[in-house]
This record gives sequence, C-alpha cells and structure tokens, in this order.
Amino acid sequence: MTARPARLPRRQVHGVLLLDKPLGLSSNDALQKVKRLFRAEKAGHTGTLDPLATGLLPLCFGAATKFSQVSLDADKRYTATLRLGETTTTGDAEGEVMQRREVLPDMVTPDRLSLACQAFVGPIEQVPPMYSALKHAGRALYEYAREGIEIEREPRRVVIHAIDILSADHDALMIDVRCSKGTYIRTLAQDIGEHLGCGAHLIGLRRTGSGGVSLEDAITLEALQTMTDTERDRLLRPADVLLADWPDVNLPEAEAARFLTGLRRRVSLGNMPQVRVYGPHPAAPQDSSRRILLGSAHVQGGELIPNRLLSPAEIQGLLVQASTATP
Repeated sequence: MTARPARLPRRQVHGVLLLDKPLGLSSNDALQKVKRLFRAEKAGHTGTLDPLATGLLPLCFGAATKFSQVSLDADKRYTATLRLGETTTTGDAEGEVMQRREVLPDMVTPDRLSLACQAFVGPIEQVPPMYSALKHAGRALYEYAREGIEIEREPRRVVIHAIDILSADHDALMIDVRCSKGTYIRTLAQDIGEHLGCGAHLIGLRRTGSGGVSLEDAITLEALQTMTDTERDRLLRPADVLLADWPDVNLPEAEAARFLTGLRRRVSLGNMPQVRVYGPHPAAPQDSSRRILLGSAHVQGGELIPNRLLSPAEIQGLLVQASTATP
C-alpha cells in the first residue's frame, strides 16, 4: 500500500477572512475547506448562506471567533433575483412548481413594481418557510417538509430597511435588499409576487454586505486555493473589523491590565450597550495611534463592564497576525 502523505500540523491563526462563497456549497462546507487551507486550529462562520446562495461569508479564526455573534446579529444586504409567475414548494429554484400564473403587463410597470416592493419596507412579520434549518423538537424544519409534514410556525418580526429595483422585465425582477438579521429572502420574494398578483420564487441570491463589511473586499475560494500560506495570511483582517461601527474605549496600561482580569472599570461615559475596548500597544505604549484590542464591553452607570475578553495568548496572536497582514 502507498503511504499517505503526512498531514501538516494545525497552527494558530487569528483574524477574519471575507470569503465570496461559491454556488453549491453550504456555509459549513466552505468553512471547512478554508480552514484546511489555513491549517487553522479554530474557525467558525458568521451566519448560514444556503448552498444556492453566493456572496459574502465572513469567516473567523482564533481570537476573532469570540466576536462571530456580532456579524450574525448584524444587518445584511442582498441582491435577489425573482422569477415572476411561478410559485414553488420551497420558495426557490430547488422546489417543484406548484402554480403558474400569467404575468400581465400592468403587473410589471415601474410604478406597480415599486409599490409592491415598498409595501414590505419597515418592520414586518414573516412566517419561516418549512424548507429552512429552523429547529422544531430537535429536527430541522426541512426534514419534516421532505416527509410531507407541515409544522405550525410562529411569525417572526424582521425589519426591511430598503428595497431598490435593479432591473425588471416580463418575468424576472432583480432587487437590492437591506434588512435585519433573520430575514428570509425567499419569503420576501413570495410575498412580493403575491402582492403583484402573479406569484414569484427566488432564483438567485447573492449576499453583498454584512454589518460594516462588504463583498467588494471578499476573495473567492478558487483564488485562495492558488495561494501560499503567507499570501493567505496577508488577507486576514483584524478581529475588530466586525466591531468597526461600535464606539471605542481606550484604556491606559494599568487599567487595561485590570480590565483583562474581568474587573469593571470606572469611566466618564454615558450608558452604551456595546463598545470595543483597546489598550496600549506593547511595542509603543506612548503612541496613541497604535493600540491592541482587549475585548468587548458595555457601559452602565459609569462602569465599563466586560462582555468578551481576549486572553494574553490571543492578543499576542493578533499582534503577530497584524505584523504580516497587508496594510
């Protein structure tokens, strides 16, 4: 028997990679492929994209995994393509066509399309689709759906911040959607179709934004596979890229050390639900332009209260990663 090549050892990797997830891979499949490329000890993704969806998938490594929930909770942005005149069992192109209706010319006028989209802007309630990963009694809803079992679902409140029409023709509509976490774009597509009177299902979905990060800065899996370890490491962004739109708090050296032990610190700040906390850079403690991330916190009653703290090893790892990253 031919001996298998020795597996390369795992290594400490810290930071955030912005991946342009390809069509056909689940979020976890994409994560595992990238994790193997980096040979990373610890990694996680920041929210599921269906296999039929493409686009922005922030992946967290090492210390950055402590802040993955931030990206999961962040607002999202999508480019969605709807097929008008057809509804399917799943709400997207994977399902069987349930009903076909004629798309009349007056249904797809600019004014009619705009009114249909604007009807769903703002706080709305959505019933999660049966073909979803939402759990009921320990099983995903799509497992029941495949067995022909319908489970009653409670409506969920989401917020659609904006819908802009990118293009439209007789039977296809492409829209730009900015929305809160937990929004089902398939359900939105179906609802817009019903509002028009012809029905619709989702035939394309691409995530273009999540919180403060954008698809414009993402890299494809194909490109990653052609790179060396050093080239891939230079693509990693600091862990605080996921916290970029939070207020920041800078602590002097002694206060930073106490904060890292989990102690509350007195601060002259008003109440804030979430802040990112920094301390002096060990190589340049007097240089206020250089600093290190200590963790996240909230401010209540004049106290800075830790939420998620980095360990000394994680801080050191981030410093090493920052020294190799592309400016």
